[in-house]
Amino acid sequence: MMNATQALIEAAREAATRAYAPYSNFYVGAAIRLTDGRIVTGANVENASYGLSLCAETVAIAKIANEELLAEVVEVAVIGGTGAEPVRPCGRCRQVLNEAAQLGKCDLTIHCASGDGKRHETHKLSDLLPYAFGPADLI
Repeated sequence: MMNATQALIEAAREAATRAYAPYSNFYVGAAIRLTDGRIVTGANVENASYGLSLCAETVAIAKIANEELLAEVVEVAVIGGTGAEPVRPCGRCRQVLNEAAQLGKCDLTIHCASGDGKRHETHKLSDLLPYAFGPADLI
């Protein structure tokens, strides 16, 4: 039987299969657990104009924001690539995740998994993005 972390990572792995990555062939999936247990997924979407590409985490967060549930985000899993090293959210995605974390008044747990599925590591968002800027800084 799969535990909750494994299920979240598996949801991210499944999401990665839906990535649109014709230029890099670097398929990434993200799965985000909400306070009620629901899991929302996203996959990276590349664009010929590289700067317009979207990361998996950003796609998932956009779906959540569209449902007005940003404050309900509690846990994230990211998986991707082809190597043995876990994939971690980029700086932009850390900042996007931080918006949800600050709105929900929590320190998100982030599970980072390798594309081959053999390794994963767990971090707190505050460790990946110390001294984060967010909604509270604008008040």
